[in-house]
Amino acid sequence: MGETITFWVLAVVSVGAALGMVFNRKAVYSALMLGTVMLCLAVLYAVQDAPFLAAVQIIVYTGAIMMLFLFVLMLVGVDSSDSFVETLKGQRFWAVIAAAGFLVLFVLAIGNAIFTPQVGLAAATGQNGYIRSIAELLFTRYVFAFEITSALLITAALGAMVLAHREQLTAKATQKDMSRARFRGDRPSPLPGPGTYARNNAIDMPALLPDGSVAESSVNRYIARYDLEQGHLPEDPKLAEAIRQTAEEDEADEHEAERNNEVTK
Repeated sequence: MGETITFWVLAVVSVGAALGMVFNRKAVYSALMLGTVMLCLAVLYAVQDAPFLAAVQIIVYTGAIMMLFLFVLMLVGVDSSDSFVETLKGQRFWAVIAAAGFLVLFVLAIGNAIFTPQVGLAAATGQNGYIRSIAELLFTRYVFAFEITSALLITAALGAMVLAHREQLTAKATQKDMSRARFRGDRPSPLPGPGTYARNNAIDMPALLPDGSVAESSVNRYIARYDLEQGHLPEDPKLAEAIRQTAEEDEADEHEAERNNEVTK
């Protein structure tokens, strides 16, 4: 009875998280939804008397793979705007082919699970136990697919390194050069931290300069747009105007980037 209740509760949670991962437009939320799906799968493995698979699911996928996703998000940037320029020709056609192949595999897997008689864990593993049975299948029957998968993962890691690498066309500025450029510019001092001299020391609260004026550059533009969309503006009109100004500048920059993309097309 407890296994059935656990299955139906986690099934609803995992399917809802999977749909949220696919249809969510924010990459951070999609990554969190994917982590929820992986944790639900780990619990289901543990309920099915497979603690080894549950531990691997948490350590490898929820730990290592999710850290890889978060690293990519930090590398790209959370507040970076999406580009609508297709750099790869024919990607939509191949995406449709891949989706059709995935749909066929999904239907075959569902049909195999429904129409194939149940064997049971004890009969499937035999006397060796499920860990040795998994190792035996990986390194005998499915060794070719296992090695191909490892080669694909290595290729993906190398591809990510190549895409993230940038050629140094000019000499790298030293700390002395950056200090000189900073003092020769309009702002020799660093940017003020959010919430400095304000009533609330929060990351979405503009800082106040020593003369009492509001420093608009102290608020992250992504956070400013979120506060403006959700209506989380402070009661002080000067602070609210600073957040609104930062959000409008960010929106204008985004529209300018979209226009540049249209011109590039």
